[in-house]
Amino acid sequence: MDGSDDDDVPELSAHTLAALQEFYAEQEQQESLKSGPDYDQFSVGAVEEDWQLSQFWYDNETALCLAKEALEASGENRRIACISAPSIYQKLKGLAGDDVSICLLEYDKRFSVYGDDFILYDYNNPLDLPDKLQPHSCDIVLADPPYLSEECLTKTAETIQYLTKEKILLCTGAVMEDLVTKILGLKVCKFIPRHTRSLANEFRCYSNYETGLDS
Repeated sequence: MDGSDDDDVPELSAHTLAALQEFYAEQEQQESLKSGPDYDQFSVGAVEEDWQLSQFWYDNETALCLAKEALEASGENRRIACISAPSIYQKLKGLAGDDVSICLLEYDKRFSVYGDDFILYDYNNPLDLPDKLQPHSCDIVLADPPYLSEECLTKTAETIQYLTKEKILLCTGAVMEDLVTKILGLKVCKFIPRHTRSLANEFRCYSNYETGLDS
């Protein structure tokens, strides 16, 4: 065979190639950090984003603000549930003492490294939960539905309403505001959550109580 078949091989644009090189460099850096003495399994980004699962981590400042708010709102009992919000869970674990109970409801089994805190969760089966998660057993539920769709929000809302005693803190796209108000009765906060990567959709926080995020 001669070299004419090479013409059929698609060539990557310079922009795409640069993006791929940056991605692989980040992956390599992450792996090297994991083997280092200072590796923190609860740092945001300790588990890499999986874009196919619509995972986009908050930046450190946003994760810290939301984690502090959840701790403050959890009151004396200090039981917190994070639904599809692993970066908030990670930040909470770095802040909370032994008197705080935090669980992570998450579809991605990589987060099972967090032991008993991890609860396998699929929003398509919103009430398929273990017995240890009793109705209205959490002082606050913080959720970040993985998809900007009415179906995903509606089903995640079932889980939220089942678990929370009252307080809800939700992060999702600004385009979902009307549905968030209709389904959960939440109001938008002034605080704007930010991610480590720029997203096409603007994000907002919503709550059903007066938070400290806007002060």
